[in-house]
Amino acid sequence: MPQTQEKRRQIPNSIGRAAFVALAFVLQVGWVLGFAVYLTKYYAAIQMGASVLAFLLVFAVYGRNMNSAFRLSWIILILLFPVLGGCLYLMFGHPVSLWPLRRRFRAADAALADACAARRDPAALEQLRRADPGLACQAAYLQNTAGFALYRNTRVDFYGDTLQALEAQRQALRGAKRFIFMEYHAIEDSTAWRSIEDILAERAAAGVDVRVFYDDVGSMGFVSPPFARRLRSRGIQCRVFNPLVPVMNIIMNNRDHRKITVVDGEVGFTGGYNLADEYFNLTHPYGAWKDTGLRLQGDAVQGLTLIFLQMWGATQREPIDPAPFLPPVSAAGQGMVLPFADTPLDEEPTAENVYMNMIHNARQYVYITTPYLVISDEMQRALTLAARRGVDVRIVTPGVPDKKLVYRVTRSHYARLAAQGVRIYEFTPGFLHAKQMVADGQAAVVGTVNFDYRSLYLHFENACWFCGCDAVQDVTRDFQDLFAQSAEVTDAYRTRPAALRGADCLLRLISPLL
Repeated sequence: MPQTQEKRRQIPNSIGRAAFVALAFVLQVGWVLGFAVYLTKYYAAIQMGASVLAFLLVFAVYGRNMNSAFRLSWIILILLFPVLGGCLYLMFGHPVSLWPLRRRFRAADAALADACAARRDPAALEQLRRADPGLACQAAYLQNTAGFALYRNTRVDFYGDTLQALEAQRQALRGAKRFIFMEYHAIEDSTAWRSIEDILAERAAAGVDVRVFYDDVGSMGFVSPPFARRLRSRGIQCRVFNPLVPVMNIIMNNRDHRKITVVDGEVGFTGGYNLADEYFNLTHPYGAWKDTGLRLQGDAVQGLTLIFLQMWGATQREPIDPAPFLPPVSAAGQGMVLPFADTPLDEEPTAENVYMNMIHNARQYVYITTPYLVISDEMQRALTLAARRGVDVRIVTPGVPDKKLVYRVTRSHYARLAAQGVRIYEFTPGFLHAKQMVADGQAAVVGTVNFDYRSLYLHFENACWFCGCDAVQDVTRDFQDLFAQSAEVTDAYRTRPAALRGADCLLRLISPLL
């Protein structure tokens, strides 16, 4: 049954606070524009200065190590509107704008550096290299360049049904004895979350160290300001990432999009689903909701623990000690597992590189799900080149959108992909939120990373790459089920009228700045 607007309004949320922040932002922008109008009496001098500044900024942007789509969009904006474009770039596009956030995360990373290094396993990498050099190259990139360890002795369970994942999560939480870590982009103060909150409160009362971390913007429509205070009153440590404030804040654009649960350092969960009712089909605002998740048990849980501790440590002054949260555990499991994260604070697009490595290494097929398909020329070239060399490349996107403009941008990418042999499907029952990829039945990625600029360049993300275990085949079977429920739209987008191609081009041009 579709969720009604009345149901939406019954859920406590922070929409009023967001409206106040938006109003304050508009007033501040209005003040800046008013000041600019006042300066028009010095038009000639300002125009000359703006032109010189724009010229210098264009060269600075061109020389930066950044995605070409971002580079082109910023250059066009600065050339068309020198003052406005220059100010926006200095506020949101220049790396200096992230300096306060970067300083906090450097301190957190320094506190975790020894623990991260101690978990890198050259022997595991060599074992994988002997078995499959192509897969070993992916693991070597993540371990040697991105700094995330490859683990053995880990059981991986894949959930194509999020209700099953939620029940497994609740079962693990009930058994917690030492600590519980939870980090989510969105939490909804409703049925699914309350069943978890009661467990957390009961475990906290029993002396378990319970910590919850959520993103303010992601949860804005789902929780009210007293939510965090309520958790703390029940013995649950709670922190909010990057809270909305009624002033121009240059780091508001960078959100925590991660989804992690760790129980006692022994069991961990991740995937595409947040802790809101629609993710479990308890409500249906966009038809049937499709999402997926993973359960890890064994050594690789330490990778999820370290990712959580990075974010938690970045929100406090004192350095965090990871040792109490990294117990020696193992479980009977096949294959190799490598949890990893991505951050907008460096110039290493880790998640995008993982995806592109899988595409380049594929020999038979690559299957991808993403709720948003807003990709760079580099990613498009990788996908189309794979299709042209005979790899079966398929992408599944939603049939029912949650954001109509982004959905239109998603569809603007279909034609160029379809024309080069990539097959496009739309999940007709509703909204597809899963973020996963499988290649040749050998390796898979499941996590939080969409195929769009926000996930790949602006947000804090996490995912899990794994190979050589039964879960890879489970992901493949999930794709086969998806194909059966989806409509292939490849032929419909293979050729497009000139007017629609022009509109698609404009949408792709502005998409990096959305």
